[in-house]
Amino acid sequence: MDIVDRLRHDGNLPDEEFIELLQSEEHDAKLFSTADEVRKSFYGKDVYLRGLIEFTNCCKNNCYYCGIRKDNLKAQRYRMDRSEILSSCNKGYELGFRTFVLQGGEDPFFTDEKICGIVSEIKRRYPDCAVTLSIGEKSRESYRSFFDAGASRYLLRHEAASGSLYKKLHPDEMDLENRKRCLFDLKDIGYQVGAGFMVGSPFQTMNDIVEDLRFLQSLRPDMIGIGPFISHHDTPFCNYENGNLSLTLRLISVLRLLFPHALIPATTALGTIHPQGRELGLKAGANVVMPNLSPKEVKGKYLLYDNKICINEDSSECRGLLQRKIAGAGYRIVTDIGDVKKH
Repeated sequence: MDIVDRLRHDGNLPDEEFIELLQSEEHDAKLFSTADEVRKSFYGKDVYLRGLIEFTNCCKNNCYYCGIRKDNLKAQRYRMDRSEILSSCNKGYELGFRTFVLQGGEDPFFTDEKICGIVSEIKRRYPDCAVTLSIGEKSRESYRSFFDAGASRYLLRHEAASGSLYKKLHPDEMDLENRKRCLFDLKDIGYQVGAGFMVGSPFQTMNDIVEDLRFLQSLRPDMIGIGPFISHHDTPFCNYENGNLSLTLRLISVLRLLFPHALIPATTALGTIHPQGRELGLKAGANVVMPNLSPKEVKGKYLLYDNKICINEDSSECRGLLQRKIAGAGYRIVTDIGDVKKH
């Protein structure tokens, strides 16, 4: 039994074999095809749409890699109001989206009361849809209030499970243990939880990546979002090399074999570093795409990294283009709420 078969059969490998699998091209063909086969056994050829609404690019944090970090004075800041958010949901619903992802920086302007009001109104208007939040670190009480208002999913990338690496990517006031606490609180409350990390970030080693895999094994998230590090010109990491497509694809496949039921997106960042990046991600085991439903006038302002794709098309153009690309890769977009399948 070779290394890929053992990973599929056992759902695990020793650290050194994970590193071997991730560093070498030798196993790529079998790794990708096996991950695709496992994905199809749970989800068929279905690809779930998540409608991304980036409703604020204001953020109190200063992550060294992020284009909307607090100290980037060149960022053009914006906040969408409640009516703009609801209008984006309406447009998305007409286009067949049944999950809305409200994503933004950690913006104190959007109090718990405001978030709960927006979530509950979305659920009132679209009871057959899921609301996902991706708004950072909050208290357990805040997470509970969002859940009670109708949010059922929460995305919070841990970014780096290694304490030493996390400190190199974030200022001192940000704490990895608090981030992990948030993820376990979310899971305990009852959310479908998404975690994840950057691939190829500055200072990252293969041992750091294995530590990420081990953390995910302890968390057992429903959703796992990974994407290549891409630099932003107005950050302290502006001169660092971008992450690697091949390593990102291998990790998608490894995650599919570790977590066969997981919802794993083929991210916009993948599509940014390679013209067929998202399609390659699907062929490596991903099963989610997240087109942008934000108004055209703000898409170009939510720039976590440089050269982000799909910021000049409106929502219908972006969805149509993506549907054609996905069909061309041998998969199909489904208008489905797209819950995780654990059995």
